[in-house]
Amino acid sequence: MGSTFGTLFRVSTFGESHGGALGGVVEGCPPGLTLDLDAVQAELDRRRPGQSALTTMRGETDTVEVLSGLFEGRTLGTSIGFVVRNHDADPRAYAPFADRYRPSHADFTYDARYGERAWAGGGRASARETVARVAAGAIARQVLASLGPVEVVAWVDTVQDLTSTVDSATVTAAAVDATPVRCPDASAAAAMEARIKQVRSQGDSVGGIVRCVARGVPAGLGDPVFDKLEADLAKAMLSLPAAKGFEVGSGFAGTRMTGLQHNDVFVPDATRGIATATNRSGGIQGGISNGMPIELAVAFKPVATVFHAQDTVDTAGRATTLTPRGRHDPCVLPRAVPMVEAMMCLVLVDHWLRWRGQVGAPPPVPLRG
Repeated sequence: MGSTFGTLFRVSTFGESHGGALGGVVEGCPPGLTLDLDAVQAELDRRRPGQSALTTMRGETDTVEVLSGLFEGRTLGTSIGFVVRNHDADPRAYAPFADRYRPSHADFTYDARYGERAWAGGGRASARETVARVAAGAIARQVLASLGPVEVVAWVDTVQDLTSTVDSATVTAAAVDATPVRCPDASAAAAMEARIKQVRSQGDSVGGIVRCVARGVPAGLGDPVFDKLEADLAKAMLSLPAAKGFEVGSGFAGTRMTGLQHNDVFVPDATRGIATATNRSGGIQGGISNGMPIELAVAFKPVATVFHAQDTVDTAGRATTLTPRGRHDPCVLPRAVPMVEAMMCLVLVDHWLRWRGQVGAPPPVPLRG
């Protein structure tokens, strides 16, 4: 139940961190789409481990195998099934923790929920679970491209107390991927990379914020009251491993403004007819997209695995200590960028198809962003 996301564009994922494979099933993909599997693989390559000195050294190729839903490279409209096989799993590193709960991991809560858990790597609680989301999101991105000129770009905005100065109106995917930390601000990126390497050398970890913008989203997407566009985006982003906070538009900063200061004033636009002078709403008003760029931010906590002895308890509730082992990211942010983009694409495609199914015509053109 908890492994399925979406309404019309529906994704179900499966697999554990140190199992045989991970994968998913995408339902609701329109037929006749020429699916670029190289583009899907490119997104997985951005997420995969071992890609730089800032990530875990687990050696996975994360090669996707599509099992169904395609014929001669085109989608059939039926379920698209895919797998990504694990090749460098090492469950032995986790054997000492089979009967001990790692601090701030999901070990205890999975036991509380199911009475069973995959202690090797955290099972479904591992960030490796996101490989299926990124593959599904890459398919969703191509569906978006077939529906309209939508561009989704995420980047690392903050690492601990280091913050970038990035213009969401002009940031490009190429600039994001130009640095290992995936921050398009070169000066901030250098400081962030140094900070991550420093905490890694100390056996510690850091968190931060990923920002994301979706340009070209038409007005009219979203289903109030319980399926508001920002509500589904919040669920999507907060379902990511290590995600602890979400905001859209001005977010929490808007609480320090008055209504007069915060309002996005409508203005005439020679190209689109209507635009807004500012975008503090983040492209969403009343739970429905208004055609301006959708802007959001996701806060990620420090990785829970730190290489220091820590107090804990075992499964019988007895006090003990543990020193973690294994291969882990010192900071999730660089690899979280394609994850955030994937979840944005999944939500937007789902709501676009829901809009089309109800209204039966293309949504109006987006406002100027």
